[in-house]
Amino acid sequence: MFDLMLFAAPAVDAATLTADRAVATAAAVTALAGAIAGGYALARPAAGAVPRRAVVALVTGVIGALTGIVVLATADGGPGTGNGVVGGFAGVVLGLIAMVSGGLALRRSRRRT
Repeated sequence: MFDLMLFAAPAVDAATLTADRAVATAAAVTALAGAIAGGYALARPAAGAVPRRAVVALVTGVIGALTGIVVLATADGGPGTGNGVVGGFAGVVLGLIAMVSGGLALRRSRRRT
């Protein structure tokens, strides 16, 4: 009597950019930028009084990790469903890397003064 396909959710393939995927990608890119800044902060200590790269790594790491956690908490399905699970997980992992490297660089710069 009723066509059940009318009530089904539209198909999402690997190339479809959903809102959840866009937010998760932004979280992963932000956390990646923090991880890169943290790596630079560890590799090349700041000459000035304020270790900017370490602070940038900490802040962007926190933003990326928290956004990734929110994406994972609100996801309805697993990887491949269009909910941004893979990007959210990448945001959490890269955010933690950025926070650790930024914290280590900040602690090292504070010890030297």
